[in-house]
Amino acid sequence: MRATDIRRSDMPGPKVYNLWWGDQGLPKQKGWVQYSMSPMRQRATHNILRNWLFNGYRRLSTQVPYWIVPFAIGYGTYAWAKRYDTYLNSKAAHVAAHGGH
Repeated sequence: MRATDIRRSDMPGPKVYNLWWGDQGLPKQKGWVQYSMSPMRQRATHNILRNWLFNGYRRLSTQVPYWIVPFAIGYGTYAWAKRYDTYLNSKAAHVAAHGGH
C-alpha cells in the first residue's frame, strides 16, 4: 500500500506560513500595521441629515435627465392608452365602428 501523497492532502505543508485555521502555535507575523480609531472619537451620525440633504439633492439632481425622459414617455403612453380604451368602450366608438344599428 502506498502512503498518501502530501501534495494532494488537505493539510498545508511546512512551507506555508499560516498552517491551519486557528493554529495558535505560529510566530507573530511581522510587518503588519493595523490602525484603529477609538469608539469615543467616532461620530458616525454627525450632521447626517444636513449632509444627506445637500449631498443627496446634488446626487439626485444629476440623475434627473436619465429617469425623467423614460418616465414621461411611459406616462404619456399610459395616458394615451387609457383615453383610447375609454373611447373604444364608449357608445360613440360603437356607433362609428358599426354604423348606426
